Amino acid sequence: MKKRILTTILFVAFFAFAFQLNAQPKPRTIVTTDGEVDDMDSFIRFLLYTNDLEVEGLIYSSSQWHYKGDGKGTTFVSEMEMTKRIYGERTDLRWPGTTWMQELIDKYAKVYPNLIQHDQDYPTPEYLKSIIRIGNIEFEGEMEKITEGSEFIKNILLEDDNTPVYVQIWGGTNTLARALKSIEEEYKGKSNWDDIYKKVSAKTVIYAVLDQDATYKKYVEPNWPEVRVIYNSAQFWSFAYMWPRVVPESLKPYMEGEWFSENIKFNHGPLLENYYLWGDGQQIAGDPDHTHGSMDEVKKNGRKQYDFISEGDSPSYLYLLNFGLENFDDPTYGGLGGRFKQSADNPNRWEDGDDVTDYNPETGNQESAYPQLRWLKVLQNDFAARADWCVKDYKNANHAPMVEVEINAVLASAGDIITLSGLATDLDNDKLNYKWWNYLEAGSYPKTVEVSSATQKQLKVRVPDDAKAGETIHMILEVSDDGNPSLTRFQRVVIQIN
Repeated sequence: MKKRILTTILFVAFFAFAFQLNAQPKPRTIVTTDGEVDDMDSFIRFLLYTNDLEVEGLIYSSSQWHYKGDGKGTTFVSEMEMTKRIYGERTDLRWPGTTWMQELIDKYAKVYPNLIQHDQDYPTPEYLKSIIRIGNIEFEGEMEKITEGSEFIKNILLEDDNTPVYVQIWGGTNTLARALKSIEEEYKGKSNWDDIYKKVSAKTVIYAVLDQDATYKKYVEPNWPEVRVIYNSAQFWSFAYMWPRVVPESLKPYMEGEWFSENIKFNHGPLLENYYLWGDGQQIAGDPDHTHGSMDEVKKNGRKQYDFISEGDSPSYLYLLNFGLENFDDPTYGGLGGRFKQSADNPNRWEDGDDVTDYNPETGNQESAYPQLRWLKVLQNDFAARADWCVKDYKNANHAPMVEVEINAVLASAGDIITLSGLATDLDNDKLNYKWWNYLEAGSYPKTVEVSSATQKQLKVRVPDDAKAGETIHMILEVSDDGNPSLTRFQRVVIQIN
């Protein structure tokens, strides 16, 4: 009995040490946004996760869908065929202004005293306001003018801290492109240009949702080919306007009005009262095409009141959240912001598309939306918990379990039997449910590895006899608590076949 108790104590002590040892630094990030309605909803959720990120800058930018104009009556025609066809020649387009982030941060300030009861790392409202800048907003793709936003990004990329900076592109890439062009104009031809070029290229990581202007293709890619880019052109739709077409029936309740009314919009404080939903009566000044607040539009579009509209840009920061999936350094692993393949044409570019699919057990098909959709329930429950943090004290709200494994990478040969060990703790003392599963598509071994005793802390895995040297098998430990809402965290073990 004494030996068993000692073994248990050592096991728990080991994992307590591992929690500290494996704690990852928070990703540094800059947000650039054109102020679309879905940007505003993405921003509200983003504010509730700023405790998990090092937010370096919040930059107003433009896109093919939103620009301010130059105030001189200059007309502009989009380079993008769809926008050109819909809007033709314009002096400005659906411009929401350059105060909406500040206004939402003012709402955040009202719930901030409650949020820091749950995590002291939430940044102050004053800090968040201090890093807002106006970038290149006059027209779609305008990058000729040096702006305070482009200079702000430039200075961050040039500073001595070489930790990667993830630049989230919620609109066009033009303000970032101007920052990079300013660096090129200032240093190219000088003796230190090669060092500056390598430093900035290694430091900058772009996560772009579609091409919403042409500046990445025309300037960034040809002039800064070593800048890493994660390009989401398909998977984000599961979190955007087209969600009713791609979200499976079992998950639709998490996107519908009843869920959002109960868990997000009402009785969760002034920040979430501003979250845009179908038929909520809200209207964005300067954007006449935003008609989602009208009940007539709800009926015309076959929605229900308070249904989800869109957060198409949220995958760009969901990718950065540390839920234990270990995907930061390798976009092919798959995580909360999707799964991507390395481009055949550019080794520094990762893309999704029709050939990047995960198996959807509900439909029985490989689907291009499912690498994002598979995490939807986890994400929505987590959002609901953060909404609770806005109004509830610590003891009356739920908090995610902490999960660790003994080792994240294992070398094994075909036929080997290996033991994987995990442990989780829950500060709310909730009951924890363990589940091990094989993330088939993240690995290179082409068949699903079936496991027994998948609901235990320890798992024995037999490496298939036909596994070949160099192939990988990804095993995920998923731990959920029984709190309300149920919260989930993960760990990943990669089995490398030798």
